[in-house]
Amino acid sequence: MSSILSFSPINPHLDLGSRGCVSFRPTYRRKIYTFQCIGKNSTSSSSRSSQDSESSDRNVFLKLAWYGSELLGIAASYLRDPSSSSSGEARKSEFELVGDDESGGVIDRAQVVETIKEDFERSYFVTGNLTLNAYEEDCEFADPAGSFRGLRRFKRNCSNFGSLIEKSNMKLMKWEDFEVKGIGHWRFSCILLFPWRPILSATGYTEYYFDPQSGRVCRHVEHWNVPKMALFKQMLRPRRGLWGKKTGV
Repeated sequence: MSSILSFSPINPHLDLGSRGCVSFRPTYRRKIYTFQCIGKNSTSSSSRSSQDSESSDRNVFLKLAWYGSELLGIAASYLRDPSSSSSGEARKSEFELVGDDESGGVIDRAQVVETIKEDFERSYFVTGNLTLNAYEEDCEFADPAGSFRGLRRFKRNCSNFGSLIEKSNMKLMKWEDFEVKGIGHWRFSCILLFPWRPILSATGYTEYYFDPQSGRVCRHVEHWNVPKMALFKQMLRPRRGLWGKKTGV
């Protein structure tokens, strides 16, 4: 903020008294003018723009990695032992019947929640052994890398991801019930079947949104407590003691 002081000019006054002279007496009328300078910090703006650009690049990279892993899982499924695959399908068919609502009404929330908890015991994230009737066919599945719709696609992705895993451990730590959804807090770790045997380890939670018309899960949203890039870096890091004593998960 800056100020400018302005004074009025000196005005002459005639003094016709005894001396007959002219005197100059200034009129002190002060005016104050103010102005303000506003500027933008170009450094902070460019820094913010750079951060946004880096974040966008990371998201694109992670999406490519996500779709790449999905394709890798599909390729691995063709190399899977057909006998083990067929036996797995037999077990999954048994789970599909759990929670079937023949009346066509709304499925009881408690029943759906119970089947989800049972699915955790079967490590459905990596086996695909989940209760299909607990979900809508066009259910939305989302995680930090992307989202898609389709129960069959989710089941296939889970099964294919399991074919890339040597050993896994998944545990439901806590369940919370809300008006329109339930939240399952979980802990997960696994050893991937890559030559360098990396270990993935993370905690997180999944939101299960229930459809008011059917009672089934219509949105399945995963949240990982590990940053996306940190999780990807775990996949690139060789397991300790790879050539020595084997370590568990």
